[in-house]
Parts: sequence; C-alpha cells; structure tokens
Amino acid sequence: MKTLQIVTIVFLIGLSFSCKAETKNEINSIEIAHNSSPVVEKHYIKVALLLDTSNSMDGLIDQAKAQLWEIVNELSYAKCRNERPNLQIALYEYGNDNLNSRNGYIRKILGFTEDLDDVSKELFSLTTNGGSEYCGTVIHSSIKQLDWGNDADDLKMIFIAGNEPFTQGKINYKDAALEAREKDIVVNTIFCGDYKHGISSKWQHGAQLAYGDYMAINHNRHTVHIASPFDDLILQLNIKLNGTYIPYGSHGRMKIAMQEEQDANAAGYNKANAVSRTVTKGSHLYKNSSWDLVDAEKEQGFSYDKLKNEDLPENLQGKSKAEIKAFVAKQRKEREAIQQEIANLNEKRRKFIAEKKSDTDNGLESAMIQALKKQAEKKDYNWD
Repeated sequence: MKTLQIVTIVFLIGLSFSCKAETKNEINSIEIAHNSSPVVEKHYIKVALLLDTSNSMDGLIDQAKAQLWEIVNELSYAKCRNERPNLQIALYEYGNDNLNSRNGYIRKILGFTEDLDDVSKELFSLTTNGGSEYCGTVIHSSIKQLDWGNDADDLKMIFIAGNEPFTQGKINYKDAALEAREKDIVVNTIFCGDYKHGISSKWQHGAQLAYGDYMAINHNRHTVHIASPFDDLILQLNIKLNGTYIPYGSHGRMKIAMQEEQDANAAGYNKANAVSRTVTKGSHLYKNSSWDLVDAEKEQGFSYDKLKNEDLPENLQGKSKAEIKAFVAKQRKEREAIQQEIANLNEKRRKFIAEKKSDTDNGLESAMIQALKKQAEKKDYNWD
C-alpha cells in the first residue's frame, strides 16, 4: 500500500453561538450584567482532534503534543458577554495500517470529554505507521459519530491538517463539507507544505465549502516555548495544587497518578510547556469530577450519602459526613487560592511573552488560534 503523508488534525469547535441582543433594552441589560454579575460557565466549546498517524507526520503529531496546553489556555480566555464556555475534546486517529480498513482506517479514541489528562495521555501514546488517509471520510465520521448536542449556543469548528490531496477516499470531501455546514460546523483546513500546493490539491476548496479558513504551515518546525521570569513560581504552585486533590472511587488512585504522568509529559518538552499545563490546571477548563471530591461536589446530583467508605482515601475512611465535608471545603478553599495565584502570575507571564512573541510562528498552534479568533468574533466572542 502506498504510504501517504497526512496528519489530519480536526479541532471541532462549534460556531452556532450568537451573543447578539435583539433589542435596545436587551443590550442595556447585557451591559449591566457584564458590569455587575460574576462570570458563569454554561455553554460548550466542542473540540474534536483527529490525527492521521501515517508515516512522515511525526512532526505534526509532535506539535499537537507540545502545543495542546497553549491552545487550551487560549480557549480558556474566551468569553461571550459575561459567560465562559466549558470545553470538551474528542480524539481520533486515522490513516494507520494498524487500523481497520473496513472503517476507513479510522479509530475513535475518545468521545467528547472534559478530562484533559485523558486527552494528553492518549496523544502521547500515538505512534505512526504507513496507511491511507481519507479527508472526506474522517470529516464525515467525526460529524456522525460524535455527540454534538442540540444547544445552539455551543461553539463548533473543524480543523483538518495534512499534506496529501483532499480528494482521496470513497466519501467526497464536498459531501462531507456540506454535512458540516448543515450542522453549523465550520471546517478549517491546514495544509502541511507549500501554500499553492495545498490550493491545487483542494484543501482551500474544502474550507470554502464549509465557511472555514485555509492555511499552510511547516509541520516539521520545532515548537518555540518562551521562558518567563514567572515560570518557577508557577511550577511551585503546581506542586501545591496537586496536593489539593482528593481521589475517590475505584479509579481515583489511577487518575491522580495519571495527573502526575501528564505533568511529566509536558515537562518533557521543557519548563515553559510544563508552565502552560499548570496554567490550564488553574483554569475553569480543568475538571476532574469523576475522581476528585472537590470537583465532584460541585456536580449536580452528587451526594455524600452515595460514597462508600472503601472508595475514600485512607485519611478520610471512617470519618463522619460532617468531617468529610469540612475537609473537602478546606481543600477547595486552598485550591481556589492557589488557582488565583496562578492566574495572577499568568497575567504577568502573558504580557512578558507577548512582547517576545511577535516573530514566533508555532505552526499548528498559530494557525488554529488565528482562525479560531477570526471566526469566533463573528459570533461576538471576545478574549480577555
């Protein structure tokens, strides 16, 4: 089988969200709310990341791993009126000889999830192998297989990146693009190579059909991480932050170990990347209600009465409900204080990096953020 060189990354971030007021009175009430109400978390940014794991695309996969946290951080600053959306990410791999040919060499690794550690873990487990890459097929599959929901206020967008003709496979890219358009999903295409070559191989046309942007990047460019004077302080806070988690349930110990593992994976690139992950962990997008009592307590339907003694960490086993609640409240207060410190330091870090980053092009990250902001502004989103 001919080895094709595509890595396709699809970030699907919904764009059916509009913040526009219909009347003058509505506009006035919005302005009052913006000035007086606390930020709320309500709607979703839905992101599906589809990676082609065929040969010769290690560079793009590496960019996805190295730039995941900066992309997530950029999304964490998004706001419409006075609302901050939540984030869900789904992950696919395709174009690998080890995948099922009957399914078009596609594997859904994760459905939509808020567990960012799971996303990081799966990204770092990907390996490449020769295969066949079908752009129309993977776009179609991501639209049909994932639960996009029915909330018109959710934000949806597709980013697909690769370097082989957009026309390959049994499913025509034109049909897939029209499917996306019908669901208000914008398709952005990122060609890994020469800009004009991407146009001739229909990557630009694929984006135009679904109201997206076409971009070209050097997928083999190494990610540039800019160090700041605030990095060491932020990393020290990460250690304190990890100490506020209260693992519970059958997989609590496994998940807290995974948290540390993903800290190590981020640090494997360099200190600045570990800092980016810590900033994510300090944001409203980092949620672990499936295994952490502090996050779980905030979820609708949570009840201390449902907790079994054996599901609790050793220091809480045998404690009364009141004692457990008091400990969770103490950990929450400490976590919120640490997260605020991280946020304050990160503001200084962002200003420092902004002054140094004018000539930095981080390929995938830069292309995605550029298109994301451009298209989100059409729906009245803004960034802090």
